[in-house]
Amino acid sequence: MSLLQVIAQQDDFVVVNKPAGLNFHSEDGEAGLVALAAEQLGQDFYPVHRLDKVTSGLVVLPTRSDVAAQFTEMFTSRAINKFYLALSDAKPKKKQGWVKGDMDKARRGAYKLLKSNDNPAVTRFYSYSLAPKVRGFVLKPYSGKTHQLRVAMKSLSAPILGDSLYSGSAADRTYLHAYALEFQYKQQRFQFCAGNFQGEMSPFFEQLTHEIGNQPWQLDW
Repeated sequence: MSLLQVIAQQDDFVVVNKPAGLNFHSEDGEAGLVALAAEQLGQDFYPVHRLDKVTSGLVVLPTRSDVAAQFTEMFTSRAINKFYLALSDAKPKKKQGWVKGDMDKARRGAYKLLKSNDNPAVTRFYSYSLAPKVRGFVLKPYSGKTHQLRVAMKSLSAPILGDSLYSGSAADRTYLHAYALEFQYKQQRFQFCAGNFQGEMSPFFEQLTHEIGNQPWQLDW
C-alpha cells in the first residue's frame, strides 16, 4: 500500500484521504487505515468515525483520547457537516431533495429503507447530469446509519456505480467518496476537501466538483 494522503495535520487531529478498497480497521493480517496512519505518522490515533471499505475520502483521526471524546460528541450532535460525492448510470426518481426512512437489515449484509420514520436515516442530495448515462450526486447525511447513502441511492432508483451489493452497475470501484468536512473546533472553523480521486470514472468526480464550485457547504442545505 502506498502512503496515505494527509490532508491536514494538527496537534489534536489529522485528516487523511482513505483509498477505496482499504479496510478501516486491520483484518485478517492486513493493516487497515488506522494502523497505516499510525505507522506512517509515528503516533497513535483514536478513531471516532469510519468509512465502508468500498468508500474513499476524508477521515478525521484524533491524536488523544480527550480530543476523541470531543469529536465523538460533535459527530453525535451533528456539529460536523459531511458531504459525499457519488456517481450513477441511472436517472434518479427526483433530481434533488430528501431521502428519509428507518433502516433495517436485509440479506447478504445489506440494509433496506423502510416507510416508517421512528428513527430515520435522513439524507439530502443534489444531482447533476454529467454525460449520457452518467449522473453525479452531492449527498449530505443528517444521520449516521450504516450504508445510509448507499441505501438512499438505491431507493432513488439510482444505485451507486460499482456498488454490487445495492444493484449498482459493474465498475472498477464503488463510486462513493467522502469529499468534504466542515466543523468548528476550539473557536476555529475548519473546512477540508479531498480530491485525488481514484478509478476510471474519476474525471466525472472532477467535473462534479467544478459544478458545485469545490465548496459543497455553500449549497442550500
